[in-house]
Amino acid sequence: MFALVANHQTQAQGRSQVIQLSGLVLGEDSTYALPGVNVYVPAAGRGTSTNRYGYFSMPVLPGDSVVFSTVGFKRQYYLVPENRVQSLTIIVELLTDTTYLPAITVFPYPSEEVFKEALLALNLPDEDQYAYMRNNLADDVLARMFQAMPMDGSMNHRYFMDQQFNYIQNRAGPRPNPLLNPFAWGEFLKSVKRGDFKKKK
Repeated sequence: MFALVANHQTQAQGRSQVIQLSGLVLGEDSTYALPGVNVYVPAAGRGTSTNRYGYFSMPVLPGDSVVFSTVGFKRQYYLVPENRVQSLTIIVELLTDTTYLPAITVFPYPSEEVFKEALLALNLPDEDQYAYMRNNLADDVLARMFQAMPMDGSMNHRYFMDQQFNYIQNRAGPRPNPLLNPFAWGEFLKSVKRGDFKKKK
């Protein structure tokens, strides 16, 4: 899409008059300029490109076909009019050109024969190793490991900070009695029902 903004008449007669073609190249929604767009005349072998603001300026002759092209947009053509003018200013709007490529599946092996050889040479763990892994990751084993694991540095720091907080909270008044805490009694009753206090044989 092109828009002719302004032109200036001249009195030159009898030969082709060089025209200074300037303009602005915009995107499809006309809200942003396109930098680096190729602007050239294929028949004459001359051209330029837009700056970071989408602006370009180059000399052309009447009747030249100007091509606007860049990656990701459809190519546009502009035919310079035969009017004898000194300069032309246009606005060019490029339409988005989406290229869909076929899907590519990536395999880790270059050929089917190499894949078969690797599959036949693969050593899978036997059933005993699977049994060892299942036993080591059993819920009761992980629970015993969690209970027997000593406190690390972060846990010791958290315990120390909790003690400091309790001290600061209780130093200005009487320390609360846990026997009057209903939540503590609830946890105690739950532990009794679970049998936490039974002697283990």
